[in-house]
Amino acid sequence: MVAKAIHRGARISAQKTRLVADQIRGLAVGKALDLLTFSPKQKPAGIIKKVVQSAIANAEHNVGVDIDELKVTSIYVDKATSLKRIIARAKGRSNPIEKQSCHITVTVGN
Repeated sequence: MVAKAIHRGARISAQKTRLVADQIRGLAVGKALDLLTFSPKQKPAGIIKKVVQSAIANAEHNVGVDIDELKVTSIYVDKATSLKRIIARAKGRSNPIEKQSCHITVTVGN
């Protein structure tokens, strides 16, 4: 049985988040949570850790699966909409910047 959790509109770029997501794909959930806890990439690891914990809770509550048998079967990060902002430059000019966001989907199963 599988359970899924999705975090939409996480305020971090998909590129930074994929670096951490690729490390835990296929791991047992206990080992994945340990890796995320001590990851040097603190912001993406913290966000992904919350999504993994939500997927574990969904599996336990909705499906009734034993937590010790669960693995991260799939995790993927998609690009979401970006917030367009401008930054002031010299001589009255401005440059556009984009504040990136992403969607994180975690699936756990046996």
